[in-house]
Amino acid sequence: MKLQHYLGGLEGLGPVVFEKRVFVEKWEERIFGIHTAMMALSPQLPLPKTPSTFKTIWTWADLRKGAESLNPFDYFKFRYYEKWLGGISGYFIANGYITEAELEAKTAEYLADPSKPLPTGGDKAIDDRVVQYLVEGDSPKRDVVVEPEFAVGDNVLVKNVPSVEHTRLPGFLRNKAGVVETVYPGAYTYLCDTGPDGVGPAMPVYCVAFDPQVLWPNNTEPNFTLYADLYAAYVAAAPVAMSAAA
Repeated sequence: MKLQHYLGGLEGLGPVVFEKRVFVEKWEERIFGIHTAMMALSPQLPLPKTPSTFKTIWTWADLRKGAESLNPFDYFKFRYYEKWLGGISGYFIANGYITEAELEAKTAEYLADPSKPLPTGGDKAIDDRVVQYLVEGDSPKRDVVVEPEFAVGDNVLVKNVPSVEHTRLPGFLRNKAGVVETVYPGAYTYLCDTGPDGVGPAMPVYCVAFDPQVLWPNNTEPNFTLYADLYAAYVAAAPVAMSAAA
């Protein structure tokens, strides 16, 4: 989550428009379907083989990286599924499924004749795999044993990890102290290796409680606590002085 992708705690960014419809336009449903099919057909999943020509890995992380790589000004200019469309299109070009020239030509073709029928057909084996993926999902929990470094009640400090492509660490928690509320059983990974950000092999995950006054001094409502689920790579032992203050 780069700055433009996670705005918790920032002010003066309005006006904010709350769109309650899941899909505003019909084409957005198709983009959601394409993304879902790409995830379901990714070759790393233990699902039945199909005749699909999609042979590269696509996950939620790839979708998010595509959106977060946008220039922040461009990010705020486009709607939700427009960012999806850009990320998916860029992925298809980068992985050789279509050239930029071919995509531009096909786009121009449909813009010139919006009533032109879309491709039809399909393969039942592909459809069945997509349905199976939607039913079973893809759990981040792994069958490995990794002993947690911290226990419930420990004071921890959130690291300020370097984020190159994608991170699961909200910006407003960096360098802030909190208290471990829960140590989730088992070990968890993410959909992709986040590089210097630190999330790769399976690791413990903690629910950490934060005093809002620590996060936003003198600018919070009373009587509430903020909780965040954080990978072990994002937390370290809090210095003694900071622990006492927390």
